[in-house]
Amino acid sequence: MNKTQLFSALLISSGLIIQSCNSNDNKKGAPAQQAEIATPVSTALVNKEIVTGVKNYPAFVIALQETEIRAEVTGYITNIFVADGAAVSKGQKLYEIDRTRYQAAVDQARANLAIAKANLDRVEKDLQRYQTLAEKDAIAKQTLDYATTDVNNQKAQVQAAQAALTTAQTNLQRSVIFAPFSGTVGISQVRNGALVSAGSTLLNTISTTNPIGVEFQINERDIADFTKLKAGSSSSDIYITLPDGTRYPQAGRIVTIDRAVDSQTGTLKIRASFANNSNTLRTGMNTTLNVASTSAQEQIVIPYKAVFEQLGVFNVYTVNDSSKVELKQVTLGHKLDDKVVITSGLEAGQKIVLDGAASLRPGTKVVENTVTNNQ
Repeated sequence: MNKTQLFSALLISSGLIIQSCNSNDNKKGAPAQQAEIATPVSTALVNKEIVTGVKNYPAFVIALQETEIRAEVTGYITNIFVADGAAVSKGQKLYEIDRTRYQAAVDQARANLAIAKANLDRVEKDLQRYQTLAEKDAIAKQTLDYATTDVNNQKAQVQAAQAALTTAQTNLQRSVIFAPFSGTVGISQVRNGALVSAGSTLLNTISTTNPIGVEFQINERDIADFTKLKAGSSSSDIYITLPDGTRYPQAGRIVTIDRAVDSQTGTLKIRASFANNSNTLRTGMNTTLNVASTSAQEQIVIPYKAVFEQLGVFNVYTVNDSSKVELKQVTLGHKLDDKVVITSGLEAGQKIVLDGAASLRPGTKVVENTVTNNQ
């Protein structure tokens, strides 16, 4: 055997030995790779229960009736009859604008009307005389026609004078401003001696305070529930939480549901009414409206800590019969302290992961530490 053949034989032998060693190593490592490590997690069974909970809605206080008081005639303020922030009754005097020229306009219009009526009486008598003469063919027919025209013209003058008197009387009446309804006025925007312009100068604002309204937005999914509340077919308790965190003692009722859903937000405006005898609720106040109710049927409720969010979607992990986790997308109902109602995505009897979800991926094998759903 020459040197070349000997060297080739040695290379082949070395390759067989290395291959044999690698094969043995792979056989020894295979069981380690195949052995799957189970992740320890806490789990709970999904169950159903009658839900007694509270739905919360950001809300703000509004007046059920409110209007701006503006000057209807031009002039100087001569009297202010109410204090800022006072309670007023319907028809009560609030402001007076200088009446001198408006009274003069009434007097002039009344005099003009009297003159017009006197002229009408004169031409009517002339017409009667001309008619008598015309029956005897004692005057020209044209003279009778002129007399008839004068009567018609003077009747129009009387109507115009009457309209002018009505306008003058209306302006005189509007120089005194009365409360359009019972309520509370705000801080006056003018003082005595101020010059105000008809239709543009804001004098004050008046609004009702008892009862008072609270407005809020609901999701379109809740429309049926609030329709029942408005009709009185639901026994839910409606109350509000004040800005200092205390509960307002008076219960409310739904009085108005807006006509249409906002297509951009999917929400609908709702208005509730509350008694406000002590004037605790003020227009513009930010509050929280609460609707406490008991479900008519059992609903799926799980611990809130089992839910996690990904890209705006709420999910939970369930554990299947092979002790592997599956990702389930769920729809949340209202929150109940440390629990939440699930409206879709889960069924009673399923097993969900409570703790340890952050380290899981779909298909991960787990070892369970089962806890009750009350924990």
